[in-house]
Amino acid sequence: MTHPAGETETGDLRVDFDRRLRLEFHGSRITSDAGLLAFRELDDALGLTGMAGEILTDSRTGRNGRHSLMAQFRQSVFGRLAGYEDVNDADRLGADPAMRWIVGGQAVMGQAASTSQMGRFETEVLAKEANVTALADLSGRWIDVVHARRPTNVVVLDMDSSVSPTHGEQEGTAYNGHFGCTCYHPLFVFNQFGDLERCSLRSGNVHSADGWRDVLEPVVARYRGGAIKRRFFRGDAAFALPDLYDFLEAEGYNYAIRLKANPALQRQIAHLLKRPVGRPPSHVRRLYASFRYQAGSWTRKRRVVAKVEWHPGELYPRVGFIVTNLARGADRVVVFYNQRGTAEQYIKEGKNAVKWTRLSCRTMRGNAVRLQLHALAYNLANFLRTLALPQEVQHWSLTSIRDRLVKIGAKLVSHARYATFQMAEVAVPRDLFRRILANIADLRCRAPTPC
Repeated sequence: MTHPAGETETGDLRVDFDRRLRLEFHGSRITSDAGLLAFRELDDALGLTGMAGEILTDSRTGRNGRHSLMAQFRQSVFGRLAGYEDVNDADRLGADPAMRWIVGGQAVMGQAASTSQMGRFETEVLAKEANVTALADLSGRWIDVVHARRPTNVVVLDMDSSVSPTHGEQEGTAYNGHFGCTCYHPLFVFNQFGDLERCSLRSGNVHSADGWRDVLEPVVARYRGGAIKRRFFRGDAAFALPDLYDFLEAEGYNYAIRLKANPALQRQIAHLLKRPVGRPPSHVRRLYASFRYQAGSWTRKRRVVAKVEWHPGELYPRVGFIVTNLARGADRVVVFYNQRGTAEQYIKEGKNAVKWTRLSCRTMRGNAVRLQLHALAYNLANFLRTLALPQEVQHWSLTSIRDRLVKIGAKLVSHARYATFQMAEVAVPRDLFRRILANIADLRCRAPTPC
């Protein structure tokens, strides 16, 4: 019989290639996720999950609640951070020594929540309307706390959509011709540090910019009238919407948004579309133009920047247009816009590192809750990368952070007054881990109140 903690009752195992080896399983004393303790230290230094406890509502009644709302919330977020993308592994994860100390409370000496308990927590407690709204706001609240430790007077918002493939008869699922699959079509807003400001789960067949105001306006409202003086927005051609231009201009945002090419725009740069005379060079030739333009649906003329690229061996040029209210040179506008590609990289990291495409609930609201939990796990990982990693490893992707830092094997040795995690020293040596903890300790001293 197999024990839920991973320990067997039938003795140790043997391997044939060398009979001197014995294999034993001690799931309640050995962990493969000891690096999560560094993230829990960061969480405590910033007061992140404690903030969730202040705004989430526990709808459970009676006195038989073994695990608090805060304990289950930590288990949901930190489990996803370690790569356990849903609650299927909760039984074994609940016995994991690192997770038990992260959850705290009764779990330290016992066990964290089971699969059935976590399932009810995510699909019933967190799926209440008030909690869904609170979860959507929580990422922004966390980012405000981080800004207090990492002051900045500039914010650059990148908005983009993505795909989360679905299976079966999930509520809200639909076929999307662009992605070529049955899916959900979530919308994301990132800042220049890679933090996920806000996200929203949408049906699979909606337009890429559908519901942009519901996602963007709360983010803009948070930065309104604060210390952020320079505010920017970037988006691809899906967000080339007159209402969005008007909104950004009214809020004082500088923006750069790609425009789809059309004959009216191409007539403005006809002189750049003629093939240059003479032998073509062996390098790419780039030409820029800037002009005033007003589409039929616009209320007034706006600046449009064009980039024309002549590539060796190609008969026709590559042409791109950007609508903007930036005053900088045309080439610098293009450079600024091209930096929005980092948002696509952040989305890829969210898919690979915290598996936020794993939305396996039957209901749309249940999947919306899980997307927000994935988003919080992503932000916690990114906070550690931007605030606590030493310089030589700041280039690590979130996948590398999970595989190298989170996945540290350790043995728990318990004593009467304290517990010791004996940690493996492979990808992350002791000195690197010590400096990570020192950087987190420094964040406590940078809190708004005197340390």
